[in-house]
Amino acid sequence: MTSPNTGLRRGLSARHIRFIGLGSAIGTGLFYGSSGAIQAAGPAVLLAYIVGGAVVFMVMRALGEMAVRHPVSGSFGQYASRYLGPFSGFLTGWTYVFEMFVVALADVTAFGVYMGFWFPNVERWVWILSAVFIIAAVNLVSVKVFGELEFWFSIIKITAIVAMIAGGIAIIIFGLNNQHENAAGLHNLWDHGGFTPTGIMGLISSFTIVMFAFGGTEVIGITAGEAQDPKKVIPKAINSVPVRILFFYILTLGIIMTLQPWNTIDGEASPFVSIFSSLGLTGAAHVLNAVVITSALSAINADIFGAGRMLHGLAQQGQAPKAFMKTSKSGVPFMTVLTMVASLLMGVLLNVWFHDQIFFLIAALATFATVVVWLVILLSHVRMKAEIKRDNKLPSEFPIPLWPLGSYLAIAFIVFVIVMIGVQPDSQPALIIGALWIAILTVVYFFCIKGSGRTRIELVDETGTIPVVHADEEPASASSGATS
Repeated sequence: MTSPNTGLRRGLSARHIRFIGLGSAIGTGLFYGSSGAIQAAGPAVLLAYIVGGAVVFMVMRALGEMAVRHPVSGSFGQYASRYLGPFSGFLTGWTYVFEMFVVALADVTAFGVYMGFWFPNVERWVWILSAVFIIAAVNLVSVKVFGELEFWFSIIKITAIVAMIAGGIAIIIFGLNNQHENAAGLHNLWDHGGFTPTGIMGLISSFTIVMFAFGGTEVIGITAGEAQDPKKVIPKAINSVPVRILFFYILTLGIIMTLQPWNTIDGEASPFVSIFSSLGLTGAAHVLNAVVITSALSAINADIFGAGRMLHGLAQQGQAPKAFMKTSKSGVPFMTVLTMVASLLMGVLLNVWFHDQIFFLIAALATFATVVVWLVILLSHVRMKAEIKRDNKLPSEFPIPLWPLGSYLAIAFIVFVIVMIGVQPDSQPALIIGALWIAILTVVYFFCIKGSGRTRIELVDETGTIPVVHADEEPASASSGATS
């Protein structure tokens, strides 16, 4: 079946979508970037992940409510155009493409670092180039093949995380191969400067890296245009993925900092690998390195998918070249995939020119782009809720919880993170580049976008009536009407 008005095919099942979301978010941010967050806040980083996870859940529920009402491939780019105006849609769509490009750069950079664990004498760019071509081939086949590969990639890394948690607990309880100065134990969470060794500012500064780690979960909204039954699979995926991500992040990082003092995690390799190497479990370290390599490929896979589908949606709106609307016989928007792959080749050059500084600058850039997209998702949702109330439309089938307080608190937090990116010296360049990016988009929109690209998009409202059981009726004979 072909998705209406797209040429894309509904080949993604609930299983695929659930693991695409996991694959995009449980990747470099956890396996590599978490070391930077740990260095910034110490054990208190666990609190940062709890707060960040709660905000991400509110963003995802807002996106889910819109995706069930309007299951389109352009997702939040088209929602912004519909509820905030065509300029907002243009800004959001292209900023998301920028986000996925930057995140993919971080992922391919991390892939090169992981391969250096086995081949320290091989230049990092060699591995990055090979990863880009492998993922390009996968994304050009069909969406079903992509979804299936992403499912198995995610299964591998989730299995590894569970095994790492179990192994870490065994080391802590039984002291396996753990007789050394920095022995594992819960005491490591407070023995090295306390639970908040870098103070409240260290905790606050960690949010820029923490939010980068959660970036990519919004790809679930983009899958709505290719989901086999969006009204069923999108709510299930959204309800399960943020909770699972939060569970994996909190538990795994808690185990990591229990196994090894937080101030010995230096970021030279994945903290997962370095911990098992330091404990003398070299076999486990090699297995985990294979897993984090798989994880990086998984994340790059999802990044290219998300950016490609967003470009396809922008082209439909007249806000990107029409060539991006072209699809292959298997329903793949191949021009968008090829464009992303060509862009990622820049990662090869960046890793040659800025070998030491590249990852954390990219992480800060990705955080900026991510939170801007999340902010627009929440603002679009606020406008949608206002329109539903004003026009007395059918109530949402998948409403956001804690409305409206939860949404406004999430908006306030995201604005706070943007401010923190500008306050911290290490991430200030990212805010400058981000502001320059928005300025460029503004100029392009007002001077280059014409016709349909300057028109507020109309989306089909697919909301159905919600069955209501009246007091004098049995549940089996519930009315099919709905209250407004």
